[in-house]
Parts: sequence; structure tokens; C-alpha cells
Amino acid sequence: MSECADNLPVINSVDATQERTRFITPEGPCPYLSSRQSRSEAYYFESLDGGVYERLMARGFRRSGRVVYRPRCRGCSECKQARIPVRRMQLTRSMRRIKRRNTDLTVTNGVPEASDEKFDMFSRYLTHQHDDVMPRTRHAFVEFLYDSPMETVEFTYRLGRRTIGASIADVCPGGLSSVYCYFDPEFADRSLGTFSVLWEVDYCRATALTYYYMGFYVANCPAMSYKLRFRPSEILVDTDRWLTVEA
Repeated sequence: MSECADNLPVINSVDATQERTRFITPEGPCPYLSSRQSRSEAYYFESLDGGVYERLMARGFRRSGRVVYRPRCRGCSECKQARIPVRRMQLTRSMRRIKRRNTDLTVTNGVPEASDEKFDMFSRYLTHQHDDVMPRTRHAFVEFLYDSPMETVEFTYRLGRRTIGASIADVCPGGLSSVYCYFDPEFADRSLGTFSVLWEVDYCRATALTYYYMGFYVANCPAMSYKLRFRPSEILVDTDRWLTVEA
């Protein structure tokens, strides 16, 4: 990724006190829509305040490692931030079943910590998901999930002594922002991706946080369709303007 003299709006008015480096990614295949090309406006942060990041999310940005980025694709604006207003979210029958199916799990939360067990699980998860984009190296694993410029929490899902899932989320004044969830493919029938959202929404409620940010939603991407199963949801349609999607 390299510096680019591109006439795109910058984020100085949002985070004037934060040190950062701005760059524009080269154009390449879109990871969500196979017929499209993508590029991003991105910033590298040594440190990032949670309140600043929450305001950046309201402008369409998302964090990956120490990089905060938003899509700046030519002729396309399908990537939309999605969030759940946690006190209004209603459980469906299938969500209740998933909660019951996982009552035997122990869930802990704390400072994110990479381990050999988690790295092995992450690698097997990528293979299970047929994800050939993300590199399967320990360095990339740590850089993507465990090297954060801001306050971040990890939820660990265990069956007995065995870790079968992990989820990383950023802590903001108004909510949690999901970074990534991965799980042991051996336990795919437990729907741990959905269960982690339900658990973390409950965590938001218990800690008086208003929103659970789910990252980007792309309407025509099948892999993203699960995000609107949580109703009501809100989709960012313009700076600081969210559209409610009811049941």
C-alpha cells in the first residue's frame, strides 16, 4: 500500500489530536462482489481513542489491525456500516434454539491474547470458510486481530477446557464494535457466529452500551446476509444518518 495524491476527503476534523498516516490502496478485486473492483481510503494509527473511532464509524470507517479504512470504490457504494440497537433487538425462534444449544459453554472476556491453540483454530476456520484471501501466518494472525491501537476486548468460548471460539471487539463509549469472530469448524453445528453476536449483545446490555456494531453489510453478498437477521438493525446511509430496518 502506498501514498497517493488522491482528492478524497480526509478525517482531520474528526481526529485532529491523533497521529496517523493516510494512504489509498491500489484498485483490486472486490472481496464481496466478484464483478467489482475495490479500493479504500485508509489511515494507520499508533493509538486511537474509542470516541474518535465511534465518530469515524459514523463516517463509514472500520478498523483492521492498526489501519482504519473505508471503501472508496469507483461507481459503487454498496458497503454500509451495520449496527444493532441492543435494547430493541428481538430474538427469533432460531436464535433461542442457538442459545439453548450452547448453554454448556463457558464464556470469558478480557484483554486479547494470541495463543498457539487460537492460531491453529483460526487457520482451520479459514480453510473451513474457503477463505483464500487472508494469509495463514502467525504474524498475519497477530497483526490482524491482536495488535490494536485502541481498547479492545476478546470473548473466548470454551467447552470444558477446550477453546472452540473467539471473538474480538473494540470498546467505544456508545457500544462494542465487532472486529472478527472465528471458531473451531468441528463445532460448526453450534452456530457459534450467531451465538457470539447474541452473547455480545447481552454483554452490551449488561454494561449499559447502546449499540453493537457489526461492520460492513453488502446487500448482494450472500456471506453478509446473516447481519440483517438481527432485528431491528440500523444501516448507515450517510454521515451520522442511520436507516432502521425493522422485522
